[in-house]
Amino acid sequence: MAKRADIGSKRLISLAPNAWVQWVTGNPQVRASELLDAEFQWISRESDVIVKAYSPEHQEFLILNELQLRYSQAMPQRMRNYVALAEEKYNLSTYPVLINILPPPATVTIENCYESEFMGLKAYQDYRVINLWEVDADLVLAQPLTSLLPFVPILFGGGSEAKLRSAVQALRADQTLNQLEPLLAFFASFVLEIPLIQQIMRWDMTVLRESPWYQEILQEGVAQGIQQGIEQGIEQGIEQGIEQGIEQGIEQGIQQERRGSLERILKLRFSEIPLEISLRIQALTLEQLEELMAIALTVNSLNEFSQQLPK
Repeated sequence: MAKRADIGSKRLISLAPNAWVQWVTGNPQVRASELLDAEFQWISRESDVIVKAYSPEHQEFLILNELQLRYSQAMPQRMRNYVALAEEKYNLSTYPVLINILPPPATVTIENCYESEFMGLKAYQDYRVINLWEVDADLVLAQPLTSLLPFVPILFGGGSEAKLRSAVQALRADQTLNQLEPLLAFFASFVLEIPLIQQIMRWDMTVLRESPWYQEILQEGVAQGIQQGIEQGIEQGIEQGIEQGIEQGIEQGIQQERRGSLERILKLRFSEIPLEISLRIQALTLEQLEELMAIALTVNSLNEFSQQLPK
């Protein structure tokens, strides 16, 4: 059996842990001691990485790294919960860091703390926020910050052919980094044309599917889609039987989620989707929707994508 690709958060941080902890803390004296288990009794997510670190000033402490494709408004409470769980499990003070990969809509405010009050009792948790679109690509390439190389195209000033070629060259200079090239290609697809990317580097969907960020894009709409499907199914279940209605609702919800994910990919790449294409997507089966996911990431235009749609 082929070895599974490892291009998740923990793998990225493990490439150069000292450079990473110094970058997220802004302290050149911090050293990484060990990457710890981020699994707790109730919570386990691929985007969380805990590093045990040391500095002369603070001695041993934890750095909790949360890498998010997009900022969620539930993040402040989540950061508070993770800090508490990490400190309880390892009995060390914790420095929490939230790294946002892609910018949220303009209407969303990114918070850097959790704050609540109930019956006169207050809870508060600070955490550092790093937005990758504000990080200078030239600084990453110059140091280099190995863990950030796959993100170069979406960094500040990184969305050019020259910067992409520099990032590819840096990855290919070290054989241990070859699995990261498809991830670099994935983020390059947000800002550059696919034909150009394919000329410069390899695009490996088998490896890319192992990325938690690729999976997050595919699954973004699952909760909403399944919930809508269940509600529709229950309404139908009044006549058909509640149990049968819920089963149909879940199936419809999964199908709705796949439609939403496919349209989301197309919007990320081509901005707007013509009504004709949107209507044709609504008529696709679950199997057809799944086949078109990879096609949506590799076609050069909406016209080319429309030619792949079933007649």
